[in-house]
Amino acid sequence: MKQRSAEILCIGTEILMGDIINTNAAYLAKELAGLGINVYHQSVVGDNPQRLKDSLELAFSRADIVITTGGLGPTYDDLSKETIADYFNRKLVLDAPSLHEIECHFLRLNRVMTDNNKKQAMMPEGCVIFPNRNGTAPGCAIEGRGEQQGKTAIMLPGPPREMKPMFEQSVKPFLLKDSDTRLVSHTMHFFGIGESMLETMLHDLMQESLNPTIAPYAKTGEVQLRVTAKVKRGEDAEALLQPVMEKIKEQAGEFLYGVDVGDLQTAAVRALKEKHLHVALAESCTGGYIAKRITDVSGASEVFECGICSYSNRIKHEILGVSAQTLDQYGAVSEQTAREMAAGARRISGAEIGVSVTGNAGPEPSEGKEVGLVYIGVNSDHFSKVFMLNVNRKDQDARETIRYLASSHALSLILKAVEMA
Repeated sequence: MKQRSAEILCIGTEILMGDIINTNAAYLAKELAGLGINVYHQSVVGDNPQRLKDSLELAFSRADIVITTGGLGPTYDDLSKETIADYFNRKLVLDAPSLHEIECHFLRLNRVMTDNNKKQAMMPEGCVIFPNRNGTAPGCAIEGRGEQQGKTAIMLPGPPREMKPMFEQSVKPFLLKDSDTRLVSHTMHFFGIGESMLETMLHDLMQESLNPTIAPYAKTGEVQLRVTAKVKRGEDAEALLQPVMEKIKEQAGEFLYGVDVGDLQTAAVRALKEKHLHVALAESCTGGYIAKRITDVSGASEVFECGICSYSNRIKHEILGVSAQTLDQYGAVSEQTAREMAAGARRISGAEIGVSVTGNAGPEPSEGKEVGLVYIGVNSDHFSKVFMLNVNRKDQDARETIRYLASSHALSLILKAVEMA
């Protein structure tokens, strides 16, 4: 079977103007790679019918599939469907099930549906419709006929919270419907090791492993390995995947914090739930960042007791119980203060695990402590430790990077404390 190629075409003047960051292209490129579909080009075009038509013609001159995001809204400048339908010589017709779903969406929100929302239920004739369970704009796919045989346009909504579920639930099965093979992947999540070091450790294995393949992806402070097996329908992909994943664990397992867990905060909440444990936080330089990441995870209320933002020494002393002598002798940014803050968070809340962060995120040195110096404390019956982190970044976003990395290390220590419990 011919190797398919796709082009990602994101539509929206707001992207061109820099008003929003185009995260859709990165997500789609990664997902398409996982499906074995090559992506050689990505484009962005504003809300202009002629320029969109020109971009579409260019995209189809070099790809079999063009996936668009944006331009499916109810307003006059949302012209993706109209322009793409015209390109394929298709009329727009009212799709009654889509209209019903849009009407139900407004009823659930107790809002009045305006006439222009009906525009979103007008779909290209003969298209495959993708329902939108998180918004009003359904997506669709048009498969070419005649001279356009073999060309497919897939239209998705622009908001990521609508686009991503639609791709996962509807577009993936659509793209795989005619394939006699399938791709199965697992993502292995690593923390505390850089991409280059992990790749060095696994170099021979990555070079030798052709099916499944091993692909690294670097994130801020983390590395992911996507292990992907290609099998024929009916074959057991896990029989190929698991032996390779076991070899990876043997060589780099000390840095592995989960498989297919999404991120550190999800892994931490899941681990706490499994052992029926609770965590409490005392945050200084992160200012609630750890609490925010934990509570981003559904069900966090089952394991998260409280978070105390203790920026002043008075609060560290009066609320958390850090001794005045510790603050006077060692300062707020110190191993000793972090240790007492973690113990205080645990004492106040009654949680099994207390975690603290204190440091200097910049931009200027404080108390004679350099920018990027952070102490992270954990207090529990089976695991108590203070971790020193030094990430003195010189870039423009140094403060944000320091805070994010500090929160990540704190989440990693929560996982360690749960493991030791």
